[in-house]
Amino acid sequence: MKLDRMIGILSILLQKDKVTAPYLAEMFEVSRRTINRDIEALLMAGIPLATTPGRDGGISIMEGYKIDRTLLSTSDMQAILAGLRSLDSVSGTNRYVQLMEKLSAGASNLLAGDSHILIDLSSWYKASLAPKIEQIHDAILTARKITFTYYAPKGEARRTVEPYDLVFQWSSWYVWGWCETRQDFRLFKLNRMSDMRTEGSFEKRAAPLPDLSNERVFPNVYQVKARIKPEYKWRLVEEFGADSFSEQPDGTLLFSFGFTDKENIICWIASFGEGAELLEPVEFRSDMLAFAEGIRKHYLEL
Repeated sequence: MKLDRMIGILSILLQKDKVTAPYLAEMFEVSRRTINRDIEALLMAGIPLATTPGRDGGISIMEGYKIDRTLLSTSDMQAILAGLRSLDSVSGTNRYVQLMEKLSAGASNLLAGDSHILIDLSSWYKASLAPKIEQIHDAILTARKITFTYYAPKGEARRTVEPYDLVFQWSSWYVWGWCETRQDFRLFKLNRMSDMRTEGSFEKRAAPLPDLSNERVFPNVYQVKARIKPEYKWRLVEEFGADSFSEQPDGTLLFSFGFTDKENIICWIASFGEGAELLEPVEFRSDMLAFAEGIRKHYLEL
C-alpha cells in the first residue's frame, strides 16, 4: 500500500543522513518513478525533504524533524508501536521504540502502553539468539556472507550463505539465503547454527521470497491415525487444532493428521507414553514396538 511505503520511506530517512531513489526503489521493490511520486507526495504533505543532484546526491530530511502525528490515526500509531516493540523483544534494545518516538512526535500517551497488543518474539534462547539475529541482520544490510556450522538430522556441516531475509515462523527464527553448497536458496534455523562468522561481500542476486506454506515445508507424506487418551485433548487442540480428532463412544480421541517423516511420527506418539496408540500407518506399528523395546533394553542394562 502507498501509505505503508511512505511511512517506510520516512523511517529510513529518519535513520539515514541521505539515500538515493534507486536505493529506495530496490528496498520497496517498486520503480524509481513510483519513488519519485512518493517523494512528491511527502513534500506536498509538508515533510521538509531536500533532494541533491549529482554523484554524491540523494534525498535527505531536515535534522531533528519529527512526523506530525496528525498524519496517522491513534489506531495506526498503536499498531506500529506493537510491531516495533515486538522487534525490541528480539534485539533486547529500545532501538525500535526510539524510532516510534520520532514517528509519534512525542505522543507520550501512546508510548505509555495504550496498545493492548503485546508481542514478544524472543525465545528461551534469547541470550544467544539476539546477538545472532543482529549479526545476520547487519550482514543482510551490508551484503556480506555468513559462514556457520549447521546441525541437521543428516549430520553437521560447514555452510557459507548469502543472507537475504530473517524469518520468524513456526515459533522459531530462520535465515533465508543462497547456500553455496546446495547452489540454491535454503532456509536455515538459527538455533541449529553455531560458530557463525561474517566473511566477504557478495553481489545480490534476484532472490525469491521463501515459500513458507505447510504444504511446501511440511508435506503430508504419511496420514497418521492414533487413539489418544482424553486427558491429552489439550495437546491435540494446541498442536493440531480441534478438528484433528473426534471423540469416540468410550471417551478416547481418534486423531488423524498428516506427517512428513516416520521419525517424527514415532517420537510424537512416544511422547504420550502409554497415553497413545498408533493405528495407521499399520507398517509403523512394528517400528513403534522396536523403539519402545530399545528404550526398555537401555534401562534394563543400567
